[in-house]
Order: sequence, then structure tokens, then C-alpha cells
Amino acid sequence: MNNTIFRVVAGGLFLLAAISCNTQTQSGNKQTGPAEAAQNSAKQHYQVGDQVPNELVCMVNDAYMGKPQIAVPVNGKTYYGCCQMCVKKLNEQESSRMAIDPASGKKVDKVDAYIVLLDEQGTVGYFESEDSYTAFGKNN
Repeated sequence: MNNTIFRVVAGGLFLLAAISCNTQTQSGNKQTGPAEAAQNSAKQHYQVGDQVPNELVCMVNDAYMGKPQIAVPVNGKTYYGCCQMCVKKLNEQESSRMAIDPASGKKVDKVDAYIVLLDEQGTVGYFESEDSYTAFGKNN
């Protein structure tokens, strides 16, 4: 009986892993989560406060991932997501493509934003410009 329970639990864990957002990219390469991406950031030479390239950010999870993400063309612009669930959200939900600039409070399109690594866990912020980020830095 214990062997049967183990198989059911192991099967359930496998299913959870298979549907997890950060498990696989479109090409089948393993992805990292925000915490692991922050550890990888040393390889990319990005530190807290640095601007990071759009293609290294999952724009659904608002996280620096440390390696190129899946390109998602929407309305002539290219957004980036870490998995097929993120691709779907970026295609279907405008809210996943927009952010609020923490300095100005204005709504910004993530593609057009000045994206900055905010903490060691990989969280990014979207600013309408470098000047807006500089103002944010002075106030925080």
C-alpha cells in the first residue's frame, strides 16, 4: 500500500512540475526562476539598479531571467515570456503587457519601458524613461 501511495504522490508531483510556468521553454530548455536568475545575473554582469535588456525578462512574471526568453509578437511589438502560459497571457491580456512606472505613476508599455533590475531576487521595474528611474532612485 505504501508503494501505491508513493506512486500516486510522485505522479502528482510530476504533473505539477510539468505544468509549472518555469519548467520548460518552447524549445525544451530548462528555465530558471527569479531567484536562480538573480544568481545567474553575475554571469551577465547585471547588478541591482542596472538596466536589463527586454529579451532577458519574463514580462508576465516581471522577472529578470538571465537568458533569452520566448519572443511574443503582439500588435507589431515583441514582448517576452518564460513559458507557453506566459506566451498565452501576453497574447490575450493587455494588462500583462502594461506596467505602472513606480516613480511617475504613469502606465507604460513594457516593450517601451526602461527596465531595471530592482533586487537580488530578479524583480524588475518598468519606467517610462531613464530620468524617471533616476527620480525613483533619489526618493527610495
